[in-house]
Amino acid sequence: MQRNEITWQAGGQQGEGLESLGAILAQALSHQGYDLYGFRQFSSRIKGGHTNYKIRIAAKPVGTINKECDLLIALDPDTLTNEALAVSENGIILAEKALAANFSGKAELLAVPFADIAKQNGTIMQKNIVALGCTAALFGLSEECFELQLRKEFGKKGEEAVAANIAVFKAGMEFIRTEAPALLGRLVLPKLTDNAPKLFLLGNEAMAFGALSAGARFMAAYPITPASEVMEYMVKKVKEFGGQMLQAEDEIAACTMTIGAAYGGARAFTATSGPGFSLMAEAIGLAAMTETPLVIIHSQRGGPSTGLPTKHEQSDLFAAIYNTHGDTAKIVLSPSTVEEAFYDTFEAFNLAEEYQCPVIVLADLQLSLATQTMAAPEYEKLSIRRGKLADGKTLPPIKSPEYFPRYSLATGDGVSTRVLPGTPNGICLGTGLEHDESGRPSEAKAMRRQQTEKRLRKMQTFLTAYPKALYVDAPYEEADILLIGMTATRSCIAEATAALRQEGQKVNHVQLRLLSPFPAKELMPYLQQAKRIIVVEHNATAQLASLLRMHIEGCPHLESILQYDGDIMYPEELVVRCKEVL
Repeated sequence: MQRNEITWQAGGQQGEGLESLGAILAQALSHQGYDLYGFRQFSSRIKGGHTNYKIRIAAKPVGTINKECDLLIALDPDTLTNEALAVSENGIILAEKALAANFSGKAELLAVPFADIAKQNGTIMQKNIVALGCTAALFGLSEECFELQLRKEFGKKGEEAVAANIAVFKAGMEFIRTEAPALLGRLVLPKLTDNAPKLFLLGNEAMAFGALSAGARFMAAYPITPASEVMEYMVKKVKEFGGQMLQAEDEIAACTMTIGAAYGGARAFTATSGPGFSLMAEAIGLAAMTETPLVIIHSQRGGPSTGLPTKHEQSDLFAAIYNTHGDTAKIVLSPSTVEEAFYDTFEAFNLAEEYQCPVIVLADLQLSLATQTMAAPEYEKLSIRRGKLADGKTLPPIKSPEYFPRYSLATGDGVSTRVLPGTPNGICLGTGLEHDESGRPSEAKAMRRQQTEKRLRKMQTFLTAYPKALYVDAPYEEADILLIGMTATRSCIAEATAALRQEGQKVNHVQLRLLSPFPAKELMPYLQQAKRIIVVEHNATAQLASLLRMHIEGCPHLESILQYDGDIMYPEELVVRCKEVL
């Protein structure tokens, strides 16, 4: 029976190839033109510990996963214990034969000797590929759909390895066709109206892709979950464009290297998570004081300290905004989809150079590690803007001991003309100390006040010019409910909004895409139009709600829906929790 969408899930122990299984399936389906959203949940152990990979397959864009699934692959007991109850009506469970005897659930279960089939046709390590073949058969897909992806996955190991995996894949297909023919046709994939291939990227890959597209040619970073894939992408790609990726000894070095590269004129960035971002605090202040462009991708995870390194949370909001001492001008962007992650990261480099300040691209684990289809970037709509950067040809001559007024106060927008080292007639000083217009250290009270005001004035200039501060779905002038979120909650809130509207509720939805400087003026009309306001966020201290109260004069009463158990929020759960609040 054909469905509007199908959710596939596989669970097992880490090290059993679950990520490869999901990735090959997703790449094959995206190549056919399907819209996909995939999310993997895993423990902090490298090997062992339960992990699962869930993929939502549709013929229209999807941006989150559901609790329910239609096809469950169970390679370990934990999958049957924890996930089997979420299998939909008419759904199917394929369980390792040795586990099937202990199953007592209501869903239809087919015992599949994954390990035996793998050993008979290759090695036991290939049971994930057996599961892939079983999936292909149940979805009614041909071998040809997967052969290209299998070649991509195993081609580096040689033709023998490719052939072995194709053989195991075919054995999985054949098992379903011969042993369970009654199941064929039960899970028919959605009908496509557009079969054009789509990109299927991790959020981290999309951000790295955006950085490369923006002209970033230097990255320094230290590995940390859930941001490491940004590094991995750059390692593979940046040298093709004449750039360099450096693994630093720690996050302090990574950030200061990035500042040095940007000071020298390169488009440079780093990527990290909470613990690493904490170490960067002083360096962020250095970039702000020297007015040097700095782009940092910050992917949130559970904290404090090491916290939950592989689990989801949004508890670094205040850290992203205030993680340096002093009155610091910085921009914090909040992408909420993989596509936005690409475009916002691209734009971050323009903003960092135009406003000569740190720009934080604030993601979270769900956004960073989720995979989602997106259309090819519209490069014709993108442009690289370097702001007030002097080329040396137009600068007036200076004579020693004169310096170029790098930090000139004669600017209405707060942005002074920037020069690169070696620019003719552009000699000036750069220091972490407060300074005069040429960069000489200064403790003069008037100069301190004027330079501080100049740096902060840039944020007001930016706020009035930035057109993407909010994502808005607000059809009601008088709403019963306004739902507000940030980062990866957007699609979950959007689906919950749609469900509540179907029940007769007038629900508006606003997603904050800019967190600093805070777009209070832009947000205020939607607050005034709502009878009830619910802020949805993944932390225990309602940081986003607090931010609203801090910046909105006469802020209306806010309700909070908070989640901080390490799991993401599902649309079905959010609907229930909204009703509880109401």
